[in-house]
Amino acid sequence: MPNGSSADSILTVSPEQLTDLLWRRLEPERWPLKPSQLPEGAVLVGGAVRDGLLNRLPPCPDLDLVVPGAVLGTVQRLAREHGGACVVLDEQRQMARLVLKGWTIDFARLEGEDLTEDLFRRDFRLNAIALSLSHPQQLIDPTGGLQDLQDGLICAIRESNLRDDPLRLLRALRLMAELEMRIDTDTLAMVKANGALLTRSAPERIQAELLRLVAAPAADAAITLLQSLDLLKPWSAPGWQHSHVNASQPLRAASSMTLEEQSLALPLARLTALLSDSGLRSLRFSRRQIQRCAKLRQWQERCAHGDSSSLDEMERLRLHQDLEADLPALVLCWPEQHRDRWMQQWRNPEDPLFHPRSPLDGDTLQSELSLNPGPILGALILHLTTARAYGRVSSREQALDEARRWLHRPPSTSELSRRCD
Repeated sequence: MPNGSSADSILTVSPEQLTDLLWRRLEPERWPLKPSQLPEGAVLVGGAVRDGLLNRLPPCPDLDLVVPGAVLGTVQRLAREHGGACVVLDEQRQMARLVLKGWTIDFARLEGEDLTEDLFRRDFRLNAIALSLSHPQQLIDPTGGLQDLQDGLICAIRESNLRDDPLRLLRALRLMAELEMRIDTDTLAMVKANGALLTRSAPERIQAELLRLVAAPAADAAITLLQSLDLLKPWSAPGWQHSHVNASQPLRAASSMTLEEQSLALPLARLTALLSDSGLRSLRFSRRQIQRCAKLRQWQERCAHGDSSSLDEMERLRLHQDLEADLPALVLCWPEQHRDRWMQQWRNPEDPLFHPRSPLDGDTLQSELSLNPGPILGALILHLTTARAYGRVSSREQALDEARRWLHRPPSTSELSRRCD
């Protein structure tokens, strides 16, 4: 059974009670469309059914519907009639999304001769449970997904289904991390045998799975398995096996952090250890995400095991400028004494070094000192930021005096050289 789930209290009841309890958990009266307004013969499948049975539904669960016949025209009509938006996901396979009142409802055309054949084409048995929407509701479970939920197992329906969509190989690990379940032995062998096929999947889809995996409650166990399978080898950070921050390393320090700090630190640290900078780019991560990982990697190497004693003033300031928001990810694996001291200072938003700011902004400096925008103004702001970070100025008057002193100092050799150029 998945940890922290109350699934045993629902999965062991009679089939009639099970369907009734699931229907109540799904709260169809809150859906943006009444079940009677949905296409005739529509059935609910996939994650919402699974998560309802496991009692882990979010406030607005994504609803996946299988519909007999054409889909696109139906979804476009529903969008017009109810003020929503229709997004075509796959025109050839008749898949479309209705976005309405903050909810997402995905519609897919029934594949095969009947619902049973459709369900047997899916990835894992626990995702192949369907719920009819017409009264009386009925659970349809031809592959044995309900038993897998009881046993806490992730079992592929068929190996060919994994090969048809290789992203499902990675999804097995993501489900393991999110649901805190085990992958059964046969399915694990299928993943290992077909791992090389993952490169055929769209980079954006791989990225989406990884972002969910690294933030999941059982991420460390899933990542240990993921790395042993070499599933991400084409995008892996070189030498992760010998890194002082291993993506699968149990990060005990997180227990001394708040939940908010953990949600900030753990996913970023795991992602940085899992993927190289080129791997992040290949998988189409955002520029911001790539920069965050690159800066974290740089300072992990520079301050391995918490040794920051070799940093001079400017390097230390640069560290806190680069990682002001992401410092918890840097100190996760540091010795306790260093880690706790840095975290205590980081938690204070007024700490001038851990949250470096110039005591005077650019507009004030231009107005008070008759400066123009340019390199000199930028250098002055950096100088004042450094002075404030190390306690050499604190008040506005002190900052203005220091700025005047800095502007009237003799130019340095490098400045003279630039002027000559």
